[in-house]
Amino acid sequence: MKYLFFIGLMCVCFGFVIKPIEKPGKQIFLLMGQSNMAGRGVLTDAFKSLQNSRVLMLNPNSEWVVAKHPMHFDKPKAVGVGPGLAFGIALADASPKDTIYLVPCAVGGTSIAKWEPNAFDKATNTHPYDDALLRIKEAMKKGKITGAIWLQGESDSNPKGATVYLSKLTRLIERVRTATHNPKLPFVVGELGTFRENYKLINIELNKLPSLVPFTGVVTSENLTHKGDTTHFDGASATVYGERFAKGMLTLMKK
Repeated sequence: MKYLFFIGLMCVCFGFVIKPIEKPGKQIFLLMGQSNMAGRGVLTDAFKSLQNSRVLMLNPNSEWVVAKHPMHFDKPKAVGVGPGLAFGIALADASPKDTIYLVPCAVGGTSIAKWEPNAFDKATNTHPYDDALLRIKEAMKKGKITGAIWLQGESDSNPKGATVYLSKLTRLIERVRTATHNPKLPFVVGELGTFRENYKLINIELNKLPSLVPFTGVVTSENLTHKGDTTHFDGASATVYGERFAKGMLTLMKK
């Protein structure tokens, strides 16, 4: 005790500042939506080798493993490069002491109506929201969920779907925040690609979200390119999009 007092006295007398040692932390993020979140970019060798030892993902067997492409498993024959891994790596770079835990939940081809309790998606034989809820509960064994990102809407990009889209998305965010016991859970949504005129219908709705729901943000798809099908982002664009999602998430987290 005398030694600690002496050290403290010396710090006061000579103006030393002892900074507390920053302890490693955990950040847990949900990756939700349809095929562009799941990833459909071509899986080249360069993308296959991309990883960071502090970025982990929850695999189909509910095991935490080092994250790598492809992260999702909704359609095994189609999955490829998505934004999730770049998102996690960017967050790890921003928080050098922390481990980033990613929870892949996206299901390709699903409308937002499939992201309601008990809704069944015949094409993948899944219950997208209910299955995500199970993975959220598993992830919460690691700690509190830090945030969620959402990339979906191609299946709803028609006049009728766009009319109800924002109300459905608002309710989804409420359900996820209730499930995670975090009423201020940062929730970042991404615009659809600018590849088709009808995608604008959903992008208009998405950009209304921050003014209606607190602790939400929107990231732009400007200048991103598709893989040749006018629907799915190519690998390079998916990577850039992941970095944009990370920037948007960090902005919300500061609030």
